[in-house]
Amino acid sequence: MGSPSSDAPANPYTQAGVDTVAGDLAVELMKSAVRGTHGPEVLGGVGGFAGLFDASALRAYTKPLLATSTDGVGTKVAIAQAIDKHDTIGLDLVGMVIDDIAVVGARPLFMTDYIACGKLVPERIADIVRGIAAGCAETGTALVGGETAEHPGLLGIDDYDVAGAATGVVEADKVLGADRVRDGDVVLALASSGLHSNGYSLVRHIVARSGIQYGDNAADFGTTWGEALLEPTRLYTQPLLRLIAGTGGAVHALSHVTGGGIAANLARVLPREAWVDVDRSTWSPPPVFRVLADLGDHDLASTESTWNLGIGFFAVVDAASADAAATALAEDGIAAWQVGTVSTGARPEGDFEQGAKGVDGGAVRLVGAYADTSTDGAR
Repeated sequence: MGSPSSDAPANPYTQAGVDTVAGDLAVELMKSAVRGTHGPEVLGGVGGFAGLFDASALRAYTKPLLATSTDGVGTKVAIAQAIDKHDTIGLDLVGMVIDDIAVVGARPLFMTDYIACGKLVPERIADIVRGIAAGCAETGTALVGGETAEHPGLLGIDDYDVAGAATGVVEADKVLGADRVRDGDVVLALASSGLHSNGYSLVRHIVARSGIQYGDNAADFGTTWGEALLEPTRLYTQPLLRLIAGTGGAVHALSHVTGGGIAANLARVLPREAWVDVDRSTWSPPPVFRVLADLGDHDLASTESTWNLGIGFFAVVDAASADAAATALAEDGIAAWQVGTVSTGARPEGDFEQGAKGVDGGAVRLVGAYADTSTDGAR
């Protein structure tokens, strides 16, 4: 019988392509960023099987309703992977998940994330989670847990996807939505920071067909194509919550302009009998949309159901408070302007978007022509 080997036995899981040591290192690298989102309500720290959040504060509510949302970033991650830049994708995830909670007027409480990758690179995962933590800190959300899964053979070595879920709370009699919307309400548009996290399959298709590499210089933007297209999603939660609190019930409904584009997302938060003409002449879509549309030989109007074209949110507000609301948002760093008025009277003939995503909502169409690029102002 041969003498026993002094070498430790090979880990069969490592041989199968899963590196648990790298996973542990990733957790160590992200710990401080995650802890930075924790207030006294978070118990148990980082690394537990479940995150714990003290719900005692809900006792202050008469009838607290929990709001929940789950989402991902989509194919924008392919651009991050192409240029090996991963520190902003987490902000996009927070925008997609947390800002949806703000739509009903809820204050976010906590969030969890999930990252699936082909090979776990600790520094890359830590960059992603640091971005999520930064977004959570900006929106007032505790990042209470998450999971990173290594899927060799299913995902490529440099491939990953990210998703998250969050929970918030709102007083039952303060929930925003279609039932609050009235004839004559003003529809305010809130400026986006760019593409946000929607329509990237079309973006990537246009870029690929144009023979552009993401590392190429983009003269129109003063940066590389990859960096320009990774501009992170603007986070609206705290400015919107401040607007709601400061206008005494004047905010009736909010809409996050994500998948489905401009008309469909506004239609979702209007009552069935209401209609709105969104006036294109009130803003000029930012250069990133114009450049991409030109490259793809698309008319801007044909992309309205895919890209936000410069509008990240809609706020439906009482007409008497519209100017004050736009001013308050501007003071909070978000350009806002009137794009239309809610009507519940007879609807004119025309091609309207009626409701969306299973919601039996109102009707919206875009009218007129977009303002020229030389238009003054932030929008």
